[in-house]
Amino acid sequence: MAPPLQPLRRLRETSGPSRRSLLAGVAALGALGAAGCSRVPTASTADGGDLLDRLKAAGVVRLGIAGEIPFGYIDRNGELTGEAPELAKVIFKRLGVDRVQPVPTEFGSLIPGLNSQQFDVVAAGMYVNPERCEQVIFSDPDYQMLDSFIVRKGNPLGLRDYRDVVEKKAKFATGTGYAEIAYAVEAGYKESDILIVPDQVAGLNAVEAGRVDVFAGTALTTREVVKKSAKAEVTEPFKPIVDGKPHVDGGAFAFRPTETGLRDAFNVELHKLKESGELLRILKPFGFTEAEMTDLTAKELCGG
Repeated sequence: MAPPLQPLRRLRETSGPSRRSLLAGVAALGALGAAGCSRVPTASTADGGDLLDRLKAAGVVRLGIAGEIPFGYIDRNGELTGEAPELAKVIFKRLGVDRVQPVPTEFGSLIPGLNSQQFDVVAAGMYVNPERCEQVIFSDPDYQMLDSFIVRKGNPLGLRDYRDVVEKKAKFATGTGYAEIAYAVEAGYKESDILIVPDQVAGLNAVEAGRVDVFAGTALTTREVVKKSAKAEVTEPFKPIVDGKPHVDGGAFAFRPTETGLRDAFNVELHKLKESGELLRILKPFGFTEAEMTDLTAKELCGG
């Protein structure tokens, strides 16, 4: 999550575009973005600072989101939702901060926007990887994610992983900036032969129309998008091979490197939600299942 690309939640390269959805809500981003882009207070000191105290006093925390379903987006009614914002609402309420305010931006602008203090926290289901860990600090992941394929009904080519795609010379597609590009290339697929489409909806359409044999995405997004399809199905989730080893991605909240105090307080509440089972209850409406719950740590995903 071979380096430059990683996804949702989720791209390897912080400057790359995010996964996109064609569903409603994008139009509302502009208006909310204009209201939410004022600067937050200056960064805290190196020992963790007092940002949490200032957020409590203000009664609001600004969340950087990327308008990506189901991770963090504005719904048809103009309301902030998604797995990360809904989880943030619960945790920050427990930390004494009553309100969350969305600051919509491009996925590639989330880390620069965080570090330039346009918002307090990245709440976009961002994958944790070593490249990003050099720029921000992460909470422990609130979910883990495997890959899966969209294929035609019956999976006529028997495609189960990226090696199958290469060996059977399947016509392969994935989304703009998706980690799956790098995973396919690592398996031996020629990058110039990959059909790049905007998102999983376009990927499903390409499979149904017979333009490609397979579309690769996260297990969650592929599972959700094929539910109403009469022509396509989703394969069993699997671990892509990264640097020769099976790999599991994990999504988390990102904080400025100086905000260790806020990150640590957030982690305490996150782990309480994991232990009680409430985390799954919060994430379940967005398609997450027990299979996406995880004990992975940010330290592990940062490379030690």
